[in-house]
Amino acid sequence: GEREGALTSLHGLQNLLSQSVARVVVWEWLNEHGRWRPYSATVCHHIENVLKGDPRGTVVLGQVEPQLVPYIIDLQSMHQFRQDTGTMRPVQRKFYEPSSAPGKGVVWEWENDSGSWTPYDMELCVSIQHAYEKQHPWLDLSSLGFAYLVDFTSMSQTNRQSQRRRRLRRRMDLAYPLIAGAIPKSQSWPVGGGRGGGPGGGPCSCAQCVLVNSTRAASNAILASQRRNAAAGTVRQSNTFAGTSLWSGTGTIGGSNAGNNALVSHSHSHAATVNGQNNLNRPGTQRIAVTSNRGAIPPGVPALPVKNLTGSGPVHPAIAGMTGILMCAAGLPVCLTRAPKPILHPPPINKSDMKPVPGVNGIRRKTKKKHLRKGKSPEDVVRRYTEKIKVAPDEDCTICMERLVTSSGYEGVLSHKGIKPEMVGRLGKCKHMYHLLCLVAMYNNGNKDGSLQCPTCKAIYGEKTGTQPPGKMEYHVIPHCLPGYTDVKTIRIVYDIPAGIQTTEHPNPGKKFSARGFPRHCYLPDNEKGRKVLKLLITAWDRRLIFTIGTSSTTGESDTVVWNEIHHKTEFGSNLTGHGYPDPNYLDNVLTELGVQGIGEDNLKD
Repeated sequence: GEREGALTSLHGLQNLLSQSVARVVVWEWLNEHGRWRPYSATVCHHIENVLKGDPRGTVVLGQVEPQLVPYIIDLQSMHQFRQDTGTMRPVQRKFYEPSSAPGKGVVWEWENDSGSWTPYDMELCVSIQHAYEKQHPWLDLSSLGFAYLVDFTSMSQTNRQSQRRRRLRRRMDLAYPLIAGAIPKSQSWPVGGGRGGGPGGGPCSCAQCVLVNSTRAASNAILASQRRNAAAGTVRQSNTFAGTSLWSGTGTIGGSNAGNNALVSHSHSHAATVNGQNNLNRPGTQRIAVTSNRGAIPPGVPALPVKNLTGSGPVHPAIAGMTGILMCAAGLPVCLTRAPKPILHPPPINKSDMKPVPGVNGIRRKTKKKHLRKGKSPEDVVRRYTEKIKVAPDEDCTICMERLVTSSGYEGVLSHKGIKPEMVGRLGKCKHMYHLLCLVAMYNNGNKDGSLQCPTCKAIYGEKTGTQPPGKMEYHVIPHCLPGYTDVKTIRIVYDIPAGIQTTEHPNPGKKFSARGFPRHCYLPDNEKGRKVLKLLITAWDRRLIFTIGTSSTTGESDTVVWNEIHHKTEFGSNLTGHGYPDPNYLDNVLTELGVQGIGEDNLKD
């Protein structure tokens, strides 16, 4: 008895110590393929800082990473919310040893089909780093559910089934945040589970799991009701999880049980297994297939009086947090709140309500063909906008970084064609000086449209054009007001660009490009300054400067149509994303951006 008492005390002490030891925190989000993807260390530091100040607050991810501008995290419901589409994804807070990869700032990545690098899931990254530090020659990932072999000698990853090999790399980044003190049992909002969490495989009876199971049943009941309504044509689901049972007892990935890899962290595990054939490099081949298991609301658990912000219907059950369930169980009415969804579009509008914009000719523009200055060689263009300097000042040419009194750094790289390497020219308006050969090199590296842009002050000489792919632009007045402009109607601009094939002016000629999110709707107030902006935007459209083909700063997708440095307001009745109104400085700011593109007062059309 004394021995058992001593062992019990020892275990209690070990548990206490394990709860107070320092841990590295990694926040992760669940993607559409059922895998937890880590946020960057910078984002995790930001989330932790917000968590300290307001554990039930909202984290705006765009404050630290511009490509995440549409995303916010609701800490109470533990969900990531994309404001422009309404998509919600679960998030979780995972803990790792300080000596692990995230604690050291080590990131392992594999090379994808586009040639860019994708970080491994954090669990894989930790295992790879551990094997690397132990100087193992290779690591078999099949034990972690992936049919891949990592070879540290060749720094490659091989698919055991297809034998396809990809490069991998190890890089150093910012270390993830470190916390000390008691580690909470769970910081994740479960989205699935195993068949049973108790020691014997049956339902767990701990208070936490009873609460989770009650929530799961209530949420499934709401979803089942919504699906019945949808079948009758009365409900339209709009977010990623619509039509699936988020709280189903089982889920499958490739035929095997799948779930949150840290559903509820206490003495027994609720983790489910992942198919060993899951393909790391082909995420599109496998989707979560959630069973149709329905749960009735258990006796004694009241229906959730959850309303959305307008009071017109139920909020998606994924945001029904633990606190709401407890309040309901206590008989208290609950109206759960979350970050409101932005109002991207006005109410339905009849065509008869769409009016031409006063003072603006027409209602539609198609992309013009690329108009080059025919017969103008790069040397002719440079000579047109510069005057030759006989005695060059002793300062740097900011293009080649050589002194102006010496030859151009492009000597031997470009043929001269009448321009000697030591020749220096001064641009006409801004008076900045460069080697003429350097200006020729800069022109050859651009759009070669007969215009020249000073690399120092961005002054434009000639008419700058862009590489916008073919499409159409429409504009009209609608009978609704924008926040901050309640005394005038609204100008709506509709851009529509289809996907296509890149040409020689684009980054990858001959390769397909995508066009996500079209048609895109943008808004201006129908006042004097708003109409002025519209006229200049029409000029920018005609010069193919509104869009270009590149890499999306939001999704990371390459070879896609993206905005080209002229900001637009795409949010109609709110400004939650920063792309809406009220914004008293927007019209002045966009006029400045248009001016940088060479489109100003002298371009206004009657």
